[in-house]
Amino acid sequence: MEILRRVGLWSVVDTGMIWLAVAFAFYMADAGNAVIMGIVMTVVYHVFALVFQLQGRTWSHTSVQDLVAIVKVVSLAVAVSMPMMVAMTGFSNFDIRFFIFMFIAQLLLIAGTRLGVRVRCERSQQRTQSIRTLIIGAGEAGTQLVQQLHKDTKSNVLPVGFIDDDKKKQRTRLLDVPVLGGMENLETLIAKAQAEQIIIAMPSILRTTLQAITEQAVATGIPVKTMPNMADILSGKLNVSQVQEVEVEDLLGRDPVQLDLAKIATNLTGKTVLVTGAGGSIGSEICRQIMEFAPKKILLLGHGEHSIYQIHRELGQSEGDTQLLPLIVDIQDMKRLRDVMQTHQPDMIYHAAAHKHVPLMEANPLEAVKNNVYGTRNVAQVAHEIGAESMVMVSSDKAVNPPNVMGSTKRIAEMIIQSFHEKSNTKFVAVRFGNVLGSSGSVVPLFKEQIKKGQPITITDRRMTRYFMTIPEAAKLVLQAGSLAQGGEIFVLDMGEPVKIVDLAKSLIRLSGLTEVEIPIIETGIRPGEKLYEELLTTDELVAEQVFPKIFVGKVMPVQEKVLLDYLQTILQLSDQKAAEKTIQLANASRIQGDEKIV
Repeated sequence: MEILRRVGLWSVVDTGMIWLAVAFAFYMADAGNAVIMGIVMTVVYHVFALVFQLQGRTWSHTSVQDLVAIVKVVSLAVAVSMPMMVAMTGFSNFDIRFFIFMFIAQLLLIAGTRLGVRVRCERSQQRTQSIRTLIIGAGEAGTQLVQQLHKDTKSNVLPVGFIDDDKKKQRTRLLDVPVLGGMENLETLIAKAQAEQIIIAMPSILRTTLQAITEQAVATGIPVKTMPNMADILSGKLNVSQVQEVEVEDLLGRDPVQLDLAKIATNLTGKTVLVTGAGGSIGSEICRQIMEFAPKKILLLGHGEHSIYQIHRELGQSEGDTQLLPLIVDIQDMKRLRDVMQTHQPDMIYHAAAHKHVPLMEANPLEAVKNNVYGTRNVAQVAHEIGAESMVMVSSDKAVNPPNVMGSTKRIAEMIIQSFHEKSNTKFVAVRFGNVLGSSGSVVPLFKEQIKKGQPITITDRRMTRYFMTIPEAAKLVLQAGSLAQGGEIFVLDMGEPVKIVDLAKSLIRLSGLTEVEIPIIETGIRPGEKLYEELLTTDELVAEQVFPKIFVGKVMPVQEKVLLDYLQTILQLSDQKAAEKTIQLANASRIQGDEKIV
């Protein structure tokens, strides 16, 4: 019904415009019977309008293609009407000026009504839009963004200006939006345009450049958003106009990870892959990344019922023939672990299950040992028994010179991985990296929760620094390191420059549109087991060359297997305090010769 109503309305409007054009042409050049000419022109015009489906279009978004269609219809109507008029009224009444005037008038009137509707709709839309927005970047992405915003009738974003450092673009207009100036005058231009929001439309620039632009924009105090990255736009996951909140990751300045996809695919495509801790922050992202390489089967192994349910449900919505098996298994339960791995015979194993919260593990050292040390030994033992191709253990920068139980258990787990390499055909490797933004138990979710509640942000020490990377970046580099494994390596990921925790807190406050007056930062003192500065390698372990961009191999000295066995045989018989002391002592032993024991 709507389409019929639209066709009928525009047919009536166009008929009126045709008769106005005929009257104008008759006034300018008297060429005989105007009524006959009007009737002929009306009939011929509507025939061609039907052929080109002119009347059923939505004119609130009149485009160049629509105007071209109008030119074709009017041109053909006038061209066909001329010989018909000559035949009906005689050549003596023919005046070419009449048809020229009629063509011009008809084209202007019919196209003008359409453009008038579009202008009226846009002005009406602008009156209802309340967010005056500056767009940083007057390039292809910025232009596409404005086009999408103009088309989106539900959008509440009103572009009032572009910001671009290209002098050639300044003082010009793109899609009727002025290019006001460069970033050096950002605050002045915000005031001039009465802008209430900034959108950064530069998805393809280097992360370091984007970081500087984002920091400057955030410092202005008005809300800042960014366009999706080009990969998501090109893949169809997100639309150009689906702008996103600026996240703390955008302030880290880390460029995207480039992977050797062919090498990773050799490891994973068509294979059975086991991921322990599959419901955790890193484990679940490893599973997501693995899915892209079309493995035959992914064994989603974890202790937490809810987290395994969540990742199984999420991955189950993906396309492809990969079989997904959710497995509730405690890696401390050797019998259950052996049954599962012998049944499914995984080719590749990614071991991400671990206790990782430093203060909690200080309070529960034997639990840390059971999960991080014994659990790792169990997974490695069965991987060796079934002849898996390789096992990649996710380690931590806290394993370097550890003063705490958590880091010590991760270092001992690395020792176990190295000891299995010495006696097995399975490739055993570990991947060591720092903190992951947004992972469970990390500072970012805690800070966000405190800001949301209007509480002060608590940090232990203003001098404290940490290495950070995003969850997807960490998972990708773990897969890449696994593809590079020869056996026995401890891969170390390039974490960039360390970040001061207090600066991270300040960034989150600014991103929330608040100030440190509203959300103060309070020092609480270093907690048990914490270090002011984390390391990725000790001085003896440092290497100069990368084996792959952002991936190094540490020269980590192995510990003799008999020392490890002695530790494993006696540790659970000790008290929590003695167990903690012995665990830290063993983890910090760089090399132990002969029959010397850790006591």
